[in-house]
Amino acid sequence: MPPQESTPEFSLSDLLTDLFYPGESDEPVDYVAYTVTFEPPLTVSQVKDLLLITPEIYVEEIPEDGFWEPVVTDQAWYDEDEKKRTARFIELQKTVQAVLSDRQVFRVGENEVGLYLLGRKADGCWAGLKTLVVDTAF
Repeated sequence: MPPQESTPEFSLSDLLTDLFYPGESDEPVDYVAYTVTFEPPLTVSQVKDLLLITPEIYVEEIPEDGFWEPVVTDQAWYDEDEKKRTARFIELQKTVQAVLSDRQVFRVGENEVGLYLLGRKADGCWAGLKTLVVDTAF
C-alpha cells in the first residue's frame, strides 16, 4: 500500500496539538471543516447557518489580524515557554495562509466568545480554526 500523502488538514491538526490560545482562560485551538461551498465573502447570516447559531446570538466579523496579533507577537516579559508558543503560532499562521484562501475572522457571543478563523480550502469548502476567548472586560 502506498504511503498516505500529507493533507493540509493533517498538517493543521498536527500543529494544533497542545496549542492553547492565551487569554483570561487559555483555551485549545481546534481545526474545523465544513462541506459547504458558500461564495466568499461569508456573511454573518451564512456564519450563523454554518455554525448552527441561533439568530439572537451576537456575531461580528473582525480583521484577520485580530486573531493573529495577540499570539504571534513576542512580549519583552515572555519566558521560554511563551516564546515557543509564539513560534508555534507563527508556523500555524504561515500554514493557514498557505492552505486557506478568502480568510475571515468572526467573534461569536459576548462574554465567552467563540473565535473562528475561516477560509476556503482548495476544494472550495470552508475550514479553519476555532477557539474560545473569555472576555470579561465588558
